[in-house]
Amino acid sequence: MGVKAPTLPSPASGGGREFWRDRPTLVTGATGLVGGWLVRRLLEAEADVVCIVRDWVPQSELSRAGLLDRVKVVRGDVREQNLFERVLGEYEVDTVLHLAAQTIVGIANRNPVSTFETNVAGTWALLEAVRRSPTVKQVVLASSDKAYGEQPNLPYDETMPLQGQHPYDVSKSAGDLIAQSYATTFGVLVAITRCGNFYGGGDLNWSRIVPGTIRSVLRKQRPVIRSDGKYVRDYFYVEDGAAAYMFLAERLAQDRRLAGAAFNFSTEQPTNVLDLTNLILRLMQSDAEPDIRNEATHEIRRQYLSAQKARELGWKPLFLLEDGLRQTIAWYQDLLSAAG
Repeated sequence: MGVKAPTLPSPASGGGREFWRDRPTLVTGATGLVGGWLVRRLLEAEADVVCIVRDWVPQSELSRAGLLDRVKVVRGDVREQNLFERVLGEYEVDTVLHLAAQTIVGIANRNPVSTFETNVAGTWALLEAVRRSPTVKQVVLASSDKAYGEQPNLPYDETMPLQGQHPYDVSKSAGDLIAQSYATTFGVLVAITRCGNFYGGGDLNWSRIVPGTIRSVLRKQRPVIRSDGKYVRDYFYVEDGAAAYMFLAERLAQDRRLAGAAFNFSTEQPTNVLDLTNLILRLMQSDAEPDIRNEATHEIRRQYLSAQKARELGWKPLFLLEDGLRQTIAWYQDLLSAAG
């Protein structure tokens, strides 16, 4: 069933019951890495949750934790504006948390058109439907640190330009700017999150370093590092991501001036891939040697975020890196032991 989430945090972390109780809330991307944990947290806060789901993913946290039976499920594709208009109208949606995206950099580089269709066209389809909706009061759009592209100074902050160059990065830059344009031009109450690399239970993309390393250890194999191990990133635990989306929706409801604003969310613990792999090995008490293949291309060398702006808004993380990894390891031990 996966690792049980902690009890709801203080409002400073997102998830206050008074705000969410009975609130009609649309979640896109609910079968994705962060989506299942977001739906779980919303249900704990007694929200009335509607999910748009394209593919059936039985191994997702949404399915494994039995959350699908507790939400309204609409089958469809986020590129369909008519679908959004129907869902927003029929379910009288108040709040939208838009996470749906193609999120794997390697897949994006191999399939740029489908990535642009989902990440860019899906964003304008949603926002145009919201613009026409009389019920929607706030939208949180999940952008990414990749929207910044490669910047000369670290850490990245929200004053830096959005200048993605490779397909995934460009798709996030474009979606982010489209959201800002709907806020500025049409007054749509949308705020934007930019987070680092998510990790946590429910990530079934085994090419990613965290789930791939954990699975390798459990199968008594050497963990594979596609790069040279020196790429530096923010690693952000999924439950922190879910709480951050809810936190920003709550703050946007309190202060309309946040419309069009973007916020970085990070534990501000930049870590390179080799150090992350070795930390997982230590936590799992493994003496395996990483297989460093140095195959990565078209990826930014060093990228991490300042979360000062979010902290000034009152946000704080729930998990530091080692805490989140412990939770994640337990989730995969449960998943893979159940699979035999």
